[in-house]
Amino acid sequence: MYRIIFNRPIAERIKHMRVVAPFIASKRRPGNFVILIPDEKGERIPLTIVDSDPHQGTIDLIYQEVGTSTFKLGLKREGDYLYRIVGPLGKPTHIEKFGTVVAIGGGVGIAPLYPIAKGMKEAGNRIVTILGARKKELIILEKEMGEISDDLRVWTDDGSYGKKGLVTHGLQELIDEGLKIDMVLAIGPAIMMKFVTKMAAEHNLPIIVSLNPIMVDGTGMCGACRVVVGGEIKFACVDGPEFDGHQVDFDNLILRLKAYRKYEIESLERFAGFYPEVKTYLQGGVR
Repeated sequence: MYRIIFNRPIAERIKHMRVVAPFIASKRRPGNFVILIPDEKGERIPLTIVDSDPHQGTIDLIYQEVGTSTFKLGLKREGDYLYRIVGPLGKPTHIEKFGTVVAIGGGVGIAPLYPIAKGMKEAGNRIVTILGARKKELIILEKEMGEISDDLRVWTDDGSYGKKGLVTHGLQELIDEGLKIDMVLAIGPAIMMKFVTKMAAEHNLPIIVSLNPIMVDGTGMCGACRVVVGGEIKFACVDGPEFDGHQVDFDNLILRLKAYRKYEIESLERFAGFYPEVKTYLQGGVR
């Protein structure tokens, strides 16, 4: 059992949880993730380790309430316990001094971007950050990303904060300014990563993406997280989650992410019968 230090909202339907997990805290590196189970009957939820404190034995996780399991997670309070956590999982990020690294985060994808960008900064890279979301209320970790960035720019789809537009507009802006870009990092929705990668290809820029497929065991045994990279089947949990964006078949990834959508909605609708706030969320157009 893993004790929760706090579980608090940081944006609309996005929460920051700190959990006591000494072994994971002492071993984790940028890019690693955990799989947790909220309660004895809960499903497994993969989450990137945003930060850790080896001395306190704690790890920080950020998640978005979008389905039954993450809404259950959101109901946890200070002093409650998680049933299980396993990690650190996945390959840690390959970090070196590239030069100028453009770090692009979309929505809750900013959470896994942060530890990687931080590691890149500590390796001596210049970090230019682009944060994007549908609206102001979904921008997270702006202060933290600002502290490790040499230049930070925010874009929102509706123009409610920063500049109006997509993160691809932000990348094009940097290219138009003549910035010499040595590496692009992009983490967010699959469709966002697809188009950032497409733009990177058009300008001959190297790009690393972090993939978020459906995942179950996190050890490469179940095969649920299989992705097509360079024409070959890879497992995101053990071969990734980071890959050369130019090699990723994003259309296959997007298709697989929709596989259980019908059942996810049905589960959430049943769960909403017990929690009015979840019912309100559904009525807001989650479909």
